[in-house]
Amino acid sequence: MGYFNCIALACLMALSFSSIDVGLAARHLQQMSPMPTLPTTTLPPLPSIPNLPQPTMPRPGALPPLPTMPALPTFPAIPTATLPPLPSMPSIPTIPTAIPSIPFLSSPPSPSSTP
Repeated sequence: MGYFNCIALACLMALSFSSIDVGLAARHLQQMSPMPTLPTTTLPPLPSIPNLPQPTMPRPGALPPLPTMPALPTFPAIPTATLPPLPSMPSIPTIPTAIPSIPFLSSPPSPSSTP
């Protein structure tokens, strides 16, 4: 447990120090003079895409027929297993909920005051 606390403390310290650096860097960026603008250049036009040769078909728009798939093999029937019946659960004894009364002891007899 102590090892975990040391790691947690080290991570917290590293996070706090990194946030200080980020804050200082943001402040420096805000205080900088504006950057000079770069001259813009235009790109040459892209070359055109050449036309691909089209396959010749018996009639326009017709697709060749797809090959037929062979029939999949069938799996043999799996025998079903029958399990024996589960034994009956023994009955759970009930816990009495009534609290028996505690008999109070009578006080000892008082000494008589006769001489």
